[in-house]
Amino acid sequence: MESFYLTDKGLVRDHNEDSVIIINSPVGSTLMAVADGMGGHQAGEVASSIAISYLGKRFSESFGKMSKVDAVEWIKLSVSEINSMIFKYTEEHEEAKGMGTTLVLAIITDDYILFGNIGDSSGYVVKDSKLHKVTHDHTLVNLLITAGELTEEEARNHPRKNILMNALGINDPVDIDIFDCSMQIEGIMLCSDGLTNMLTDENIEKVLNDEELSLEEKANKLIRKANNRGGNDNISVACLKFTKGVENYDCKGSED
Repeated sequence: MESFYLTDKGLVRDHNEDSVIIINSPVGSTLMAVADGMGGHQAGEVASSIAISYLGKRFSESFGKMSKVDAVEWIKLSVSEINSMIFKYTEEHEEAKGMGTTLVLAIITDDYILFGNIGDSSGYVVKDSKLHKVTHDHTLVNLLITAGELTEEEARNHPRKNILMNALGINDPVDIDIFDCSMQIEGIMLCSDGLTNMLTDENIEKVLNDEELSLEEKANKLIRKANNRGGNDNISVACLKFTKGVENYDCKGSED
């Protein structure tokens, strides 16, 4: 596998509230994660940092040769602990009230691939050079799409498209959607909505399929294109490319 991640504050925000990680465990498993923080007084930056720092530390220390079932429980427990840490921080820091963060992650092992998400940061896989979104956004407009009250095109330009229905630090207890992916894929991409609000899936797919670019160049190009479209939010991208495809593709989601 090859991997690379990059984060940028964009052209409008005065600081970056996104946090990103790609890390390998001692037994060769890989964790990718993107968190997009929110809240005043730079508290969003604190929330996303709490999430990513905790995940990275716990993955390095405790993620061994786990079964898929155990890995799902590991994700749920990690997310619950992060949520408690964010609430505790806001209790101790009045200025941080209302802070929270989205989270999208992927765990890659020899036997399975799991995605998890809370909020509207996105997880994708690339199969046969096509980009497929795995995760579901926890937004008001996505609920309206599911209910048949909005089309996807209407949702893309909806004035309330950024209203979140779920995030770490907002609800307690918190639920994370988990998706089981075991498929013949070429790669994985995680990103914050600073990318997907500026670029369509087709725009992203075109960059990821450019064989003349390295992963680092692809990440830089995606961020550059998002900034060229306005760059009105922080932008984060985490990319992973398999040197050989992963077999038996299927993606199954749950909302447990």
